[in-house]
Amino acid sequence: MIKKIILENQERIPQLTVFPREVTIPGEACCIITGPRRAGKTYLIYNKIQELLKTGTDVRRILYINFEDERLLEMDVTGLDSILESYRELYPETPLIFLDEIQNINSWQKFARRLADTGHIVTITGSNAQMLSGEMASALGGRFLVKEIDTLSFAEYLLFQDIKLENNALLSGKRFEIQRHFEDFFLFGGFPELYHFQDRKEYLSIIFQKIFLGDIIARNQIRNPHALKLMVKKLAESTTDEVSFRRIRNIIQSAGIPVGTATLIEYLSYFEEAFLMKSISNFNSKITERETKKKYYFRDHGMLSLFLPQPESALLETLVFNHLRKQYGENLFYMRANYETDFFVPGKVLIQVAYSMVDAQTRKREFNAMQKTAELHGIEKLLVITGNEEELVKTNNRLINVIPAWKWILSEPGTE
Repeated sequence: MIKKIILENQERIPQLTVFPREVTIPGEACCIITGPRRAGKTYLIYNKIQELLKTGTDVRRILYINFEDERLLEMDVTGLDSILESYRELYPETPLIFLDEIQNINSWQKFARRLADTGHIVTITGSNAQMLSGEMASALGGRFLVKEIDTLSFAEYLLFQDIKLENNALLSGKRFEIQRHFEDFFLFGGFPELYHFQDRKEYLSIIFQKIFLGDIIARNQIRNPHALKLMVKKLAESTTDEVSFRRIRNIIQSAGIPVGTATLIEYLSYFEEAFLMKSISNFNSKITERETKKKYYFRDHGMLSLFLPQPESALLETLVFNHLRKQYGENLFYMRANYETDFFVPGKVLIQVAYSMVDAQTRKREFNAMQKTAELHGIEKLLVITGNEEELVKTNNRLINVIPAWKWILSEPGTE
């Protein structure tokens, strides 16, 4: 059976149509690729294999195994050696090894390390953030480079739609086409396969169920899935607000579900490990409070539309968060004291997010908060990201650039 799988993949992968991404896999090095389900990790491997074949690598050297293949569902760590043995019975060459969604096999790390120790080039994918941990790096003996990927950026989405961004594209007539495509991207997010489906919400729901039921509940053997469902729903409804452990616990307990703070903290870690959500802390909080009060965002903004009837404002803030997260990582905060700023990168930029700035009270609130924060922390770059409004506002000797999200996200691309 394993031989058959190896041969099938050697025949199938070279024939696939694969869109290149802005992410590259290192050449002659062992590598772990991790990130959300359906974000395109498998197609990165396909692209790498096709590049190898184009540069003269014999297809017989390709050993690709996907551990979500239903024929391998019964395999455990004791069966991993049979993969290499099966290949050796087929070919005398040293294989280039690609192991897809390997987190489905418990205790796979020692096998991967042994492959690397014996000189094999191994590329691994997995949908679990534990693969990025220091503990995992130690288990693999420092033999693997780690690459984290996300769902498509808007620039990548446009390439998938065969739209190339030439110089001055944002100023030319092409901007109207870009704006039309942004409406789709804004509502449904960046999962690469999403745009092949007519019912995109149904596809997002399928992905969510796979992550929720498989990567969170089944993998972590959750005994109280109802509490977890309620928790996801409340976090979605509170996307733009600061949330404390106590508040989440009270909400769940008010529904008649007994749950302790320690359990909630564990559940939140499962959301982050499965790349479903990511948290951000208040820069003004004390170190201890930074861990107990946070904002929680979905890793792909399209997922949020499953939970909210009128999601535009929350979608916009989530989209902006994820774009900034790619650029600044753990150096991204929000500010909450006597005033609130949506996003703050120390020494670099302040960003407010407002779907519309037409209302006079909204303008006053957003501009005042930015001015106070900018003066206190010496920030010169001030941005307000909107749905579709644009202007340059001068206030208190500082310029505030009000810019629509579609233009901002293309003029300041995140690091992929």
